[in-house]
Amino acid sequence: MSEEVLIHADAGVITITLNRLDRKNAITQAMYGAMADALAAARDDAATRVVVLQGHATVFSAGNDLGDFLNQPPAGQDSPVFRFLHNLAAFPKPLIAAVCGPAVGIGTTMLLHCDLVYAGDNAAFSMPFVNLGLCPEAASSLLVPQMLGYHRAAEALLLGEPFMAEAALEVGLVNRVLPPTEANGYAQAQAAKLAAKPLSALVETKRLMKKTQQGAVLERMAEEGASFGRMLREPAAREAFTAFMEKRRPDFSKV
Repeated sequence: MSEEVLIHADAGVITITLNRLDRKNAITQAMYGAMADALAAARDDAATRVVVLQGHATVFSAGNDLGDFLNQPPAGQDSPVFRFLHNLAAFPKPLIAAVCGPAVGIGTTMLLHCDLVYAGDNAAFSMPFVNLGLCPEAASSLLVPQMLGYHRAAEALLLGEPFMAEAALEVGLVNRVLPPTEANGYAQAQAAKLAAKPLSALVETKRLMKKTQQGAVLERMAEEGASFGRMLREPAAREAFTAFMEKRRPDFSKV
């Protein structure tokens, strides 16, 4: 298991911690693989009742590690990132997230598949896919308009500008806003409450709540993945990634 993703089991709760603070918890393919495997193991383990996703009090995730992403672009639905997203979207047991500081790209879209989300008051959510010459992922093109309404979703996905914890609370992306040093602990306390409940009732209740759109979510995720992979090879994305590496503003005037 990667030291950049810590897995801890305690009393029916599996905690997955992003642990790459020197890179603001930017996620590599190896980290996606570790999280995908942890979710699969938690799904199949009868002793596991709840999973908690968390980062640090100062940062949840800066999104994809762009250097790693360029060196190892996703290659189909079996790639680590798509395995993680599919396991996340199809996870049958309660999922809780504790989010503090920046939550960029996948750092925000993964939350759409969590059942409970607790945010530090320093949380900043953003989905800057267009700014990288790409399209949304994780079925966010479906779920963000449903949650935020079309115009707020367009602002978040077309402009890619961050919105803060109180705005996320207002639109229902998070359940509660807390001081950053308390968010992880609060998520653990809520997980303990859930772990004390009958697993069969938790699983069936979640299944019923998600039944109406589960198929649509997986279908949209696959469609986004195909578009994302194609756009990753096109001039706009190449310019965006090159500009990022060269620490300059991208010039999209000719793409």
